[in-house]
Amino acid sequence: MKSANFTPRETVSELDRFIIGQNAAKRAVAIALRNRWRRQNVPDALRDEIAPKNIIMIGATGVGKTEIARRLAKLSHAPFIKVEASKFTEVGYVGKDVESMVRELTESSIGMVREEEQQKVQAKAEELAEEKVLDLLLPHTLATSDGEAETSGDAEPGATEKAAEKTRDKLRQMLKEGKLDQRTVELESSPQGIMPMVEVVSGPNIDELGMNLKDMFSNLFPKGGPKRRKMKVPEALEVLAQEEAAKLVDMEQVSKLAIEKVEQNGIIFLDEIDKIAGKQGGQGPDISREGVQRDILPIVEGSNVNTKHGMVRTDHILFIAAGAFHVSKPSDLIPELQGRFPIRVELDNLTQGDFLRILQEPDNSLTKQYVALLETEDVKLVFTEDGLKEISEMAALVNDRTENIGARRLHTIMENVLDQISFDAPDQGGTKLVIDAAYVQEKLADVVKDQDLSRYIL
Repeated sequence: MKSANFTPRETVSELDRFIIGQNAAKRAVAIALRNRWRRQNVPDALRDEIAPKNIIMIGATGVGKTEIARRLAKLSHAPFIKVEASKFTEVGYVGKDVESMVRELTESSIGMVREEEQQKVQAKAEELAEEKVLDLLLPHTLATSDGEAETSGDAEPGATEKAAEKTRDKLRQMLKEGKLDQRTVELESSPQGIMPMVEVVSGPNIDELGMNLKDMFSNLFPKGGPKRRKMKVPEALEVLAQEEAAKLVDMEQVSKLAIEKVEQNGIIFLDEIDKIAGKQGGQGPDISREGVQRDILPIVEGSNVNTKHGMVRTDHILFIAAGAFHVSKPSDLIPELQGRFPIRVELDNLTQGDFLRILQEPDNSLTKQYVALLETEDVKLVFTEDGLKEISEMAALVNDRTENIGARRLHTIMENVLDQISFDAPDQGGTKLVIDAAYVQEKLADVVKDQDLSRYIL
Protein backbone atom coordinates (compact mmCIF):
# COMPACT_ATOMS: atom_id res chain seq x y z
CA MET A 1 0.00 0.00 0.00
CA LYS A 2 2.04 2.93 -1.26
CA SER A 3 1.67 6.36 0.29
CA ALA A 4 1.56 9.58 -1.72
CA ASN A 5 4.88 10.37 -3.39
CA PHE A 6 5.22 14.02 -2.31
CA THR A 7 8.59 15.62 -1.74
CA PRO A 8 8.87 17.58 1.54
CA ARG A 9 8.88 20.83 -0.43
CA GLU A 10 5.67 19.85 -2.25
CA THR A 11 4.00 18.84 1.02
CA VAL A 12 4.85 22.17 2.65
CA SER A 13 3.59 23.98 -0.45
CA GLU A 14 0.25 22.15 -0.25
CA LEU A 15 -0.08 22.85 3.48
CA ASP A 16 0.64 26.54 2.80
CA ARG A 17 -2.61 26.69 0.81
CA PHE A 18 -4.62 26.18 4.00
CA ILE A 19 -2.38 27.03 6.98
CA ILE A 20 -0.57 30.32 7.58
CA GLY A 21 2.92 30.25 9.11
CA GLN A 22 4.13 27.42 11.41
CA ASN A 23 6.90 26.46 9.00
CA ALA A 24 8.80 24.36 11.55
CA ALA A 25 5.76 22.12 12.13
CA LYS A 26 5.05 21.86 8.39
CA ARG A 27 8.65 20.82 7.71
CA ALA A 28 8.51 18.18 10.45
CA VAL A 29 5.34 16.51 9.13
CA ALA A 30 6.57 16.81 5.51
CA ILE A 31 9.74 14.93 6.39
CA ALA A 32 7.74 12.31 8.31
CA LEU A 33 5.50 11.76 5.29
CA ARG A 34 8.47 11.46 2.93
CA ASN A 35 10.18 9.01 5.30
CA ARG A 36 7.18 6.70 4.90
CA TRP A 37 7.69 6.65 1.16
CA ARG A 38 11.42 6.08 1.65
CA ARG A 39 10.79 3.19 4.05
CA GLN A 40 8.53 1.46 1.55
CA ASN A 41 11.31 1.59 -1.02
CA VAL A 42 14.20 0.22 1.07
CA PRO A 43 15.14 -3.51 0.98
CA ASP A 44 12.64 -5.80 2.71
CA ALA A 45 15.12 -6.91 5.36
CA LEU A 46 15.52 -3.34 6.61
CA ARG A 47 11.96 -2.10 6.09
CA ASP A 48 10.46 -3.50 9.29
CA GLU A 49 13.36 -2.15 11.33
CA ILE A 50 12.69 1.49 10.43
CA ALA A 51 10.34 3.01 13.01
CA PRO A 52 8.35 6.20 12.36
CA LYS A 53 9.69 9.38 13.96
CA ASN A 54 6.67 10.48 15.98
CA ILE A 55 6.14 14.19 16.58
CA ILE A 56 5.08 16.36 19.53
CA MET A 57 3.64 19.75 18.59
CA ILE A 58 3.82 22.36 21.35
CA GLY A 59 1.61 25.40 21.05
CA ALA A 60 -1.46 27.21 22.34
CA THR A 61 -4.96 26.34 21.16
CA GLY A 62 -6.00 27.63 17.74
CA VAL A 63 -2.51 27.95 16.19
CA GLY A 64 -2.97 25.13 13.66
CA LYS A 65 -1.78 21.89 15.31
CA THR A 66 -4.87 19.82 14.48
CA GLU A 67 -5.28 21.38 11.04
CA ILE A 68 -1.70 20.48 10.04
CA ALA A 69 -2.24 16.83 10.99
CA ARG A 70 -5.66 16.65 9.30
CA ARG A 71 -4.42 18.22 6.07
CA LEU A 72 -1.40 15.90 6.07
CA ALA A 73 -3.72 12.87 6.25
CA LYS A 74 -5.87 14.19 3.38
CA LEU A 75 -2.76 14.88 1.34
CA SER A 76 -1.42 11.35 1.79
CA HIS A 77 -4.87 9.66 1.52
CA ALA A 78 -4.12 8.04 4.87
CA PRO A 79 -6.57 6.82 7.53
CA PHE A 80 -6.68 9.51 10.23
CA ILE A 81 -8.34 10.02 13.58
CA LYS A 82 -8.05 12.67 16.25
CA VAL A 83 -8.32 11.52 19.87
CA GLU A 84 -7.98 13.40 23.13
CA ALA A 85 -5.46 11.77 25.43
CA SER A 86 -7.40 12.99 28.45
CA LYS A 87 -10.35 10.76 27.48
CA PHE A 88 -8.24 7.65 28.01
CA THR A 89 -7.63 6.08 31.36
CA GLU A 90 -5.87 3.08 32.76
CA VAL A 91 -7.72 -0.10 33.79
CA GLY A 92 -9.80 0.54 36.91
CA TYR A 93 -10.67 4.15 36.07
CA VAL A 94 -13.74 5.21 34.15
CA GLY A 95 -12.86 6.19 30.58
CA LYS A 96 -12.03 4.90 27.13
CA ASP A 97 -9.74 1.96 26.51
CA VAL A 98 -6.54 3.17 24.81
CA GLU A 99 -6.79 0.41 22.20
CA SER A 100 -10.07 1.91 21.00
CA MET A 101 -8.13 4.54 19.02
CA VAL A 102 -6.63 1.79 16.84
CA ARG A 103 -10.06 0.23 16.35
CA GLU A 104 -11.52 3.62 15.37
CA LEU A 105 -8.66 4.15 12.93
CA THR A 106 -9.36 0.73 11.42
CA GLU A 107 -13.06 1.57 10.99
CA SER A 108 -12.05 4.81 9.27
CA SER A 109 -9.79 2.84 6.94
CA ILE A 110 -12.55 0.30 6.20
CA GLY A 111 -14.80 3.15 5.07
CA MET A 112 -12.08 4.62 2.86
CA VAL A 113 -11.21 1.32 1.19
CA ARG A 114 -14.86 0.28 0.74
CA GLU A 115 -15.52 3.56 -1.08
CA GLU A 116 -12.43 3.06 -3.26
CA GLU A 117 -13.47 -0.50 -4.14
CA GLN A 118 -17.04 0.55 -4.92
CA GLN A 119 -15.71 3.21 -7.29
CA LYS A 120 -13.85 0.48 -9.18
CA VAL A 121 -17.04 -1.53 -9.76
CA GLN A 122 -19.32 1.47 -10.24
CA ALA A 123 -19.62 1.03 -14.01
CA LYS A 124 -20.62 -2.63 -13.64
CA ALA A 125 -23.03 -1.74 -10.83
CA GLU A 126 -24.72 0.89 -13.01
CA GLU A 127 -25.15 -1.66 -15.82
CA LEU A 128 -26.79 -4.12 -13.41
CA ALA A 129 -28.99 -1.37 -11.99
CA GLU A 130 -30.11 -0.45 -15.50
CA GLU A 131 -31.10 -4.07 -16.21
CA LYS A 132 -33.09 -4.23 -12.97
CA VAL A 133 -34.95 -1.04 -13.80
CA LEU A 134 -35.75 -2.45 -17.26
CA ASP A 135 -37.06 -5.61 -15.55
CA LEU A 136 -39.42 -3.40 -13.55
CA LEU A 137 -40.58 -1.34 -16.53
CA LEU A 138 -40.95 -4.14 -19.07
CA PRO A 139 -44.05 -6.01 -17.70
CA HIS A 140 -46.11 -2.82 -17.56
CA THR A 141 -45.03 -1.84 -21.08
CA LEU A 142 -45.82 -5.28 -22.48
CA ALA A 143 -49.28 -5.46 -20.88
CA THR A 144 -50.97 -3.53 -23.69
CA SER A 145 -49.11 -5.25 -26.52
CA ASP A 146 -49.97 -8.68 -25.05
CA GLY A 147 -53.64 -7.78 -25.13
CA GLU A 148 -53.35 -6.74 -28.77
CA ALA A 149 -51.59 -10.01 -29.61
CA GLU A 150 -54.47 -12.04 -28.16
CA THR A 151 -57.07 -10.29 -30.31
CA SER A 152 -55.02 -10.44 -33.50
CA GLY A 153 -55.28 -14.20 -33.82
CA ASP A 154 -52.48 -16.75 -34.02
CA ALA A 155 -48.92 -15.64 -33.33
CA GLU A 156 -45.79 -17.30 -34.59
CA PRO A 157 -43.81 -19.41 -32.06
CA GLY A 158 -41.25 -17.25 -30.31
CA ALA A 159 -42.90 -14.02 -31.48
CA THR A 160 -43.70 -13.01 -27.89
CA GLU A 161 -40.07 -13.39 -26.85
CA LYS A 162 -38.91 -11.35 -29.85
CA ALA A 163 -41.43 -8.63 -29.10
CA ALA A 164 -40.28 -8.51 -25.47
CA GLU A 165 -36.64 -8.22 -26.52
CA LYS A 166 -37.48 -5.50 -29.05
CA THR A 167 -39.47 -3.59 -26.43
CA ARG A 168 -36.62 -3.96 -23.92
CA ASP A 169 -34.13 -2.51 -26.42
CA LYS A 170 -36.48 0.40 -27.08
CA LEU A 171 -36.87 1.04 -23.33
CA ARG A 172 -33.09 0.91 -22.85
CA GLN A 173 -32.63 3.58 -25.51
CA MET A 174 -35.33 5.77 -23.95
CA LEU A 175 -33.72 5.27 -20.53
CA LYS A 176 -30.34 6.45 -21.81
CA GLU A 177 -31.95 9.49 -23.43
CA GLY A 178 -33.73 10.43 -20.19
CA LYS A 179 -37.20 9.99 -21.64
CA LEU A 180 -38.26 7.73 -18.74
CA ASP A 181 -37.15 10.05 -15.94
CA GLN A 182 -40.73 10.86 -14.95
CA ARG A 183 -41.81 7.21 -14.78
CA THR A 184 -42.28 5.64 -11.34
CA VAL A 185 -41.15 2.16 -10.34
CA GLU A 186 -41.64 0.16 -7.17
CA LEU A 187 -38.57 -1.31 -5.48
CA GLU A 188 -38.57 -4.06 -2.91
CA SER A 189 -35.83 -4.06 -0.30
CA SER A 190 -35.62 -6.73 2.36
CA PRO A 191 -33.32 -6.42 5.41
CA GLN A 192 -30.45 -8.83 5.25
CA GLY A 193 -29.48 -10.73 8.36
CA ILE A 194 -25.71 -10.67 8.38
CA MET A 195 -23.73 -12.45 11.07
CA PRO A 196 -21.35 -9.72 12.25
CA MET A 197 -17.92 -10.14 13.74
CA VAL A 198 -18.05 -8.80 17.29
CA GLU A 199 -15.31 -8.17 19.80
CA VAL A 200 -16.79 -9.46 23.04
CA VAL A 201 -13.58 -9.12 25.02
CA SER A 202 -11.85 -6.00 23.77
CA GLY A 203 -11.03 -3.96 26.83
CA PRO A 204 -12.79 -2.35 29.75
CA ASN A 205 -14.94 0.08 27.81
CA ILE A 206 -18.51 -1.05 28.50
CA ASP A 207 -19.98 1.50 26.02
CA GLU A 208 -18.05 -0.05 23.14
CA LEU A 209 -19.14 -3.56 24.16
CA GLY A 210 -22.76 -2.41 24.35
CA MET A 211 -22.61 -0.92 20.84
CA ASN A 212 -21.11 -4.13 19.44
CA LEU A 213 -23.84 -6.27 20.99
CA LYS A 214 -26.54 -3.88 19.76
CA ASP A 215 -25.17 -4.09 16.20
CA MET A 216 -25.03 -7.88 16.41
CA PHE A 217 -28.64 -8.32 17.54
CA SER A 218 -30.00 -5.71 15.12
CA ASN A 219 -28.39 -7.63 12.25
CA LEU A 220 -29.46 -11.06 13.53
CA PHE A 221 -33.07 -10.00 13.98
CA PRO A 222 -33.85 -7.35 11.37
CA LYS A 223 -37.01 -5.33 11.90
CA GLY A 224 -39.96 -6.15 9.71
CA GLY A 225 -40.11 -7.91 6.36
CA PRO A 226 -39.57 -6.72 2.81
CA LYS A 227 -40.40 -3.05 2.23
CA ARG A 228 -41.74 -1.64 -1.00
CA ARG A 229 -40.92 1.91 -2.06
CA LYS A 230 -42.11 3.92 -5.04
CA MET A 231 -39.63 6.28 -6.67
CA LYS A 232 -38.79 7.97 -9.94
CA VAL A 233 -36.53 6.11 -12.38
CA PRO A 234 -33.36 8.25 -11.79
CA GLU A 235 -33.61 7.72 -8.02
CA ALA A 236 -34.20 3.99 -8.51
CA LEU A 237 -31.11 3.76 -10.72
CA GLU A 238 -29.03 5.44 -8.01
CA VAL A 239 -30.37 3.23 -5.20
CA LEU A 240 -29.93 0.03 -7.20
CA ALA A 241 -26.42 1.03 -8.32
CA GLN A 242 -25.42 1.48 -4.67
CA GLU A 243 -26.88 -1.90 -3.75
CA GLU A 244 -25.16 -3.65 -6.66
CA ALA A 245 -21.82 -1.97 -5.92
CA ALA A 246 -22.05 -3.17 -2.32
CA LYS A 247 -22.73 -6.72 -3.53
CA LEU A 248 -19.81 -6.65 -5.97
CA VAL A 249 -17.29 -5.56 -3.33
CA ASP A 250 -15.44 -8.36 -1.56
CA MET A 251 -15.54 -7.33 2.11
CA GLU A 252 -12.82 -9.80 3.06
CA GLN A 253 -10.51 -8.08 0.58
CA VAL A 254 -11.64 -4.70 1.90
CA SER A 255 -10.73 -5.71 5.46
CA LYS A 256 -7.34 -6.97 4.33
CA LEU A 257 -6.52 -3.81 2.37
CA ALA A 258 -7.85 -1.55 5.14
CA ILE A 259 -5.68 -3.19 7.80
CA GLU A 260 -2.65 -2.88 5.53
CA LYS A 261 -3.48 0.80 4.97
CA VAL A 262 -3.70 1.37 8.73
CA GLU A 263 -0.46 -0.46 9.47
CA GLN A 264 1.56 1.28 6.75
CA ASN A 265 -0.06 4.72 6.42
CA GLY A 266 -2.27 5.33 9.48
CA ILE A 267 -1.99 8.62 11.39
CA ILE A 268 -3.24 9.08 14.96
CA PHE A 269 -3.40 12.62 16.31
CA LEU A 270 -3.13 12.55 20.12
CA ASP A 271 -4.43 15.90 21.31
CA GLU A 272 -4.14 17.30 24.85
CA ILE A 273 -1.20 15.05 25.67
CA ASP A 274 -0.07 17.69 28.16
CA LYS A 275 -3.18 16.88 30.26
CA ILE A 276 -1.77 13.43 31.06
CA ALA A 277 1.77 14.65 31.80
CA GLY A 278 2.47 13.98 35.48
CA LYS A 279 3.63 16.95 37.51
CA GLN A 280 7.06 16.39 39.00
CA GLY A 281 7.58 16.95 42.71
CA GLY A 282 4.84 17.91 45.15
CA GLN A 283 2.88 14.93 46.46
CA GLY A 284 4.39 12.34 44.17
CA PRO A 285 3.34 11.13 40.72
CA ASP A 286 -0.26 11.38 39.59
CA ILE A 287 -1.22 7.71 39.34
CA SER A 288 -4.10 8.20 36.92
CA ARG A 289 -2.13 10.39 34.48
CA GLU A 290 0.97 8.24 34.60
CA GLY A 291 -1.21 5.15 34.21
CA VAL A 292 -2.69 6.55 30.98
CA GLN A 293 0.81 7.20 29.66
CA ARG A 294 1.86 3.62 30.45
CA ASP A 295 -1.28 2.31 28.71
CA ILE A 296 -0.56 4.41 25.61
CA LEU A 297 3.13 3.42 25.57
CA PRO A 298 2.78 -0.12 24.10
CA ILE A 299 0.49 1.18 21.33
CA VAL A 300 3.06 3.81 20.34
CA GLU A 301 5.98 1.39 20.73
CA GLY A 302 4.31 -1.17 18.51
CA SER A 303 1.90 -3.92 19.50
CA ASN A 304 -0.93 -6.07 18.12
CA VAL A 305 -4.45 -4.78 18.70
CA ASN A 306 -7.45 -7.04 18.22
CA THR A 307 -10.23 -5.52 16.12
CA LYS A 308 -13.35 -7.10 14.65
CA HIS A 309 -11.62 -7.02 11.26
CA GLY A 310 -8.48 -8.82 12.46
CA MET A 311 -5.24 -8.08 14.26
CA VAL A 312 -3.64 -4.69 13.59
CA ARG A 313 0.05 -4.00 14.20
CA THR A 314 0.80 -0.47 15.36
CA ASP A 315 4.57 -0.54 14.72
CA HIS A 316 4.47 1.85 11.75
CA ILE A 317 1.46 4.05 12.57
CA LEU A 318 2.56 7.70 12.76
CA PHE A 319 1.61 9.36 16.06
CA ILE A 320 1.43 13.14 16.18
CA ALA A 321 0.89 14.40 19.73
CA ALA A 322 -0.04 17.97 20.60
CA GLY A 323 -0.53 20.08 23.67
CA ALA A 324 -0.30 23.62 24.96
CA PHE A 325 2.04 22.61 27.81
CA HIS A 326 1.15 25.75 29.80
CA VAL A 327 1.39 24.02 33.20
CA SER A 328 3.44 20.93 32.39
CA LYS A 329 6.25 20.44 29.89
CA PRO A 330 7.22 17.56 27.55
CA SER A 331 9.89 16.42 30.02
CA ASP A 332 7.07 15.70 32.52
CA LEU A 333 6.00 12.75 30.37
CA ILE A 334 7.42 9.40 31.44
CA PRO A 335 10.87 8.84 29.86
CA GLU A 336 9.73 5.80 27.86
CA LEU A 337 6.98 7.83 26.15
CA GLN A 338 9.30 10.79 25.57
CA GLY A 339 11.68 8.45 23.75
CA ARG A 340 8.90 7.47 21.33
CA PHE A 341 8.37 11.10 20.28
CA PRO A 342 11.85 12.15 19.15
CA ILE A 343 10.72 15.18 17.12
CA ARG A 344 9.44 18.24 18.95
CA VAL A 345 8.30 21.41 17.23
CA GLU A 346 7.04 24.59 18.83
CA LEU A 347 4.29 26.51 17.08
CA ASP A 348 4.21 30.30 17.23
CA ASN A 349 1.37 32.33 18.71
CA LEU A 350 -0.58 34.12 16.01
CA THR A 351 -0.11 37.87 15.56
CA GLN A 352 -2.35 40.52 14.02
CA GLY A 353 -0.42 40.10 10.76
CA ASP A 354 -1.08 36.35 10.81
CA PHE A 355 -4.80 36.96 11.33
CA LEU A 356 -4.88 39.27 8.31
CA ARG A 357 -3.16 36.65 6.15
CA ILE A 358 -5.56 33.96 7.46
CA LEU A 359 -8.49 36.10 6.31
CA GLN A 360 -7.00 36.70 2.85
CA GLU A 361 -4.75 33.89 1.65
CA PRO A 362 -5.99 30.31 2.34
CA ASP A 363 -8.17 28.58 -0.25
CA ASN A 364 -10.80 28.03 2.44
CA SER A 365 -10.49 31.41 4.21
CA LEU A 366 -13.37 32.64 6.39
CA THR A 367 -14.03 35.57 4.08
CA LYS A 368 -14.44 33.25 1.07
CA GLN A 369 -16.76 31.04 3.12
CA TYR A 370 -19.03 33.93 4.13
CA VAL A 371 -19.08 35.35 0.58
CA ALA A 372 -20.14 31.93 -0.76
CA LEU A 373 -22.79 31.46 1.96
CA LEU A 374 -24.44 34.82 1.27
CA GLU A 375 -24.28 34.33 -2.50
CA THR A 376 -26.88 31.59 -1.97
CA GLU A 377 -29.26 34.41 -0.91
CA ASP A 378 -28.20 36.55 -3.92
CA VAL A 379 -26.35 38.94 -1.59
CA LYS A 380 -22.91 40.13 -2.72
CA LEU A 381 -20.55 40.56 0.23
CA VAL A 382 -17.38 42.62 -0.26
CA PHE A 383 -14.59 42.89 2.33
CA THR A 384 -12.34 45.93 1.99
CA GLU A 385 -8.65 45.90 2.93
CA ASP A 386 -9.18 48.26 5.89
CA GLY A 387 -12.17 46.17 7.02
CA LEU A 388 -10.08 43.01 7.15
CA LYS A 389 -7.32 44.87 8.98
CA GLU A 390 -9.83 46.06 11.59
CA ILE A 391 -11.14 42.50 12.09
CA SER A 392 -7.61 41.12 12.48
CA GLU A 393 -6.64 43.88 14.91
CA MET A 394 -9.78 43.23 16.96
CA ALA A 395 -9.05 39.49 17.07
CA ALA A 396 -5.52 40.12 18.32
CA LEU A 397 -6.79 42.66 20.87
CA VAL A 398 -9.46 40.37 22.35
CA ASN A 399 -7.01 37.44 22.46
CA ASP A 400 -4.62 39.68 24.38
CA ARG A 401 -7.27 40.97 26.81
CA THR A 402 -8.96 37.67 27.51
CA GLU A 403 -8.07 34.07 26.73
CA ASN A 404 -5.81 33.47 23.74
CA ILE A 405 -7.71 31.01 21.55
CA GLY A 406 -5.69 31.67 18.40
CA ALA A 407 -7.39 31.71 15.00
CA ARG A 408 -10.68 30.52 16.50
CA ARG A 409 -11.13 34.09 17.69
CA LEU A 410 -11.71 35.10 14.07
CA HIS A 411 -14.85 32.95 13.98
CA THR A 412 -16.39 34.76 16.96
CA ILE A 413 -15.39 38.20 15.63
CA MET A 414 -16.78 37.48 12.15
CA GLU A 415 -20.05 36.13 13.53
CA ASN A 416 -20.56 39.30 15.54
CA VAL A 417 -19.68 41.55 12.60
CA LEU A 418 -22.01 39.72 10.19
CA ASP A 419 -24.80 38.84 12.62
CA GLN A 420 -27.32 41.39 11.30
CA ILE A 421 -26.42 40.73 7.65
CA SER A 422 -26.84 36.97 8.07
CA PHE A 423 -30.23 37.51 9.73
CA ASP A 424 -31.56 39.92 7.09
CA ALA A 425 -30.01 38.25 4.02
CA PRO A 426 -33.19 36.44 2.81
CA ASP A 427 -34.91 39.87 2.50
CA GLN A 428 -31.96 41.61 0.81
CA GLY A 429 -31.55 39.60 -2.39
CA GLY A 430 -29.80 41.46 -5.20
CA THR A 431 -27.94 43.86 -2.90
CA LYS A 432 -24.22 44.52 -2.45
CA LEU A 433 -22.89 44.96 1.08
CA VAL A 434 -19.46 46.38 1.87
CA ILE A 435 -17.64 45.44 5.07
CA ASP A 436 -15.16 48.25 5.74
CA ALA A 437 -13.38 49.49 8.86
CA ALA A 438 -16.22 51.84 9.83
CA TYR A 439 -18.78 49.02 9.67
CA VAL A 440 -16.60 46.70 11.78
CA GLN A 441 -16.01 49.42 14.39
CA GLU A 442 -19.73 50.14 14.58
CA LYS A 443 -20.62 46.48 15.14
CA LEU A 444 -17.92 45.89 17.74
CA ALA A 445 -18.05 49.26 19.52
CA ASP A 446 -19.76 47.91 22.64
CA VAL A 447 -17.28 45.05 22.92
CA VAL A 448 -14.32 47.41 22.80
CA LYS A 449 -15.81 49.64 25.51
CA ASP A 450 -16.61 46.84 27.93
CA GLN A 451 -13.67 44.49 28.49
CA ASP A 452 -15.63 42.33 30.93
CA LEU A 453 -18.47 41.92 28.45
CA SER A 454 -16.04 40.84 25.74
CA ARG A 455 -15.19 37.80 27.83
CA TYR A 456 -18.72 36.53 27.32
CA ILE A 457 -19.46 37.74 23.79
CA LEU A 458 -16.17 36.90 22.11
